[in-house]
Amino acid sequence: MTQSPLFAVLLTPHRSLSPQGIRFVVAFTAIMASIPGIAFFAMGAWPVVGLLGLDVVLLTWALTASYADKDAFEEITLWPDALDIRRVNRKGRETSFSFNPFAVRFSVVRDGEDRVIALKIETRDGEVEIGKFLTPDDKASFAEMFAPALHRAKA
Repeated sequence: MTQSPLFAVLLTPHRSLSPQGIRFVVAFTAIMASIPGIAFFAMGAWPVVGLLGLDVVLLTWALTASYADKDAFEEITLWPDALDIRRVNRKGRETSFSFNPFAVRFSVVRDGEDRVIALKIETRDGEVEIGKFLTPDDKASFAEMFAPALHRAKA
């Protein structure tokens, strides 16, 4: 009989736009930028058109780069005798950490407005931040589920 994990979760970055949504936002921005662009071009201020075009190009780059992170994830599995963290970045490079649950401390870092800004697994050798790409609310939800599970593993 195989042992089942006490806690297992797969954390992924939030995707607010699909590829079609990105195309729509970029097209809408290009159309809206062309309105003042035509007016400035007609007045002889043609360099403004290039700057407006640069804005559209930078927006396209930012949204595309953000969407490229869709393949990244963190897999956190808590066993009675081990805490395993497996990270895969957007390029597929994998990093793994394994800890003894009795030798770790889970800490939640909050800002001045009591929002969760970081989740850390601390050992005497250092610390590992988990869920960097999560929103503050998602980090708080994860902490509420993970902390009791880690406590049960230590009991």
